[in-house]
Amino acid sequence: MLREVDRGTGCFAFVKGDLADEGVVDGIFNQFHPNVVVSLAAQAGVRYSIENPRAYVDSNLIGFFNILEACRRYPVEHLVFASSSSVYGGNEKVPFSESDRVDSPVSLYAATKKSNELMAHAYAKLYDIPCTGLRFFTVYGPLGRPDMAYFGFTDKLVRGEAIKIFNYGDCKRDFTYVDDIVEGIMHVMTGPPIRATGKDSLPVAPYRLYNIGNSRPENLTEFVSTLGRVLVQEGVLPADFSIEDHMELVPMQPGDVPVTFADTSALERDFGFRPSISLEDGLRRFAHWYKGYYKI
Repeated sequence: MLREVDRGTGCFAFVKGDLADEGVVDGIFNQFHPNVVVSLAAQAGVRYSIENPRAYVDSNLIGFFNILEACRRYPVEHLVFASSSSVYGGNEKVPFSESDRVDSPVSLYAATKKSNELMAHAYAKLYDIPCTGLRFFTVYGPLGRPDMAYFGFTDKLVRGEAIKIFNYGDCKRDFTYVDDIVEGIMHVMTGPPIRATGKDSLPVAPYRLYNIGNSRPENLTEFVSTLGRVLVQEGVLPADFSIEDHMELVPMQPGDVPVTFADTSALERDFGFRPSISLEDGLRRFAHWYKGYYKI
């Protein structure tokens, strides 16, 4: 299904299809011949990868392979693709740097995103396709994924239900507001890796990786307290609501890690950008949107 919208400054086309359908992906490239490709489509989430692993193989492996093949058949100037902080697995060294080893994933989701990085590197080397992978750290904000903690917690709290805090609250996450993610992508889009030839007269893989995170890990209990406070202040929850009465501390879940923490010095060095929206400001924007969207 194709829908095009002319907004005066250009043309937007929406195509509904399955990444795992090679014909759909090839048809889009054949029709539009993009110069820059930003591939953000994937089956995301750690816990769902335990419940339905095939969805991750179909979307993240076969689907991304179809993107790479299309970039080969219809040469592009730059492929930017979404990876994930999950590739760092149980890495105990913090903050996480792009140069850290990432060969011990703790979930199938993480394994598929690491596979994407390896696949893109191979295509960059073989076919001289400039590729940049972006490791996102716990993205949140309006119109986010309902299965993400901040969104699911809000849904449960509005219904008066208890929320589960894993690892008894002893977890830290590097929460990154969606606007910072978008700005980071826009910076990276404009600066593809430089093509070069090696001593063997073959292309040196024009390939890079960047973390995009807030670089301020937040303890989960503090995160929940902040979420509860802004939900009350924005009128999503009643003024007398007690977040502490709705928290249940539970053990760590399979596939989870105790901490995520982004080193974004490479992004700042190469593009002069680092995420800056604080957790409180980001959650307040989400709460304001949530109230309006669900007409509370």
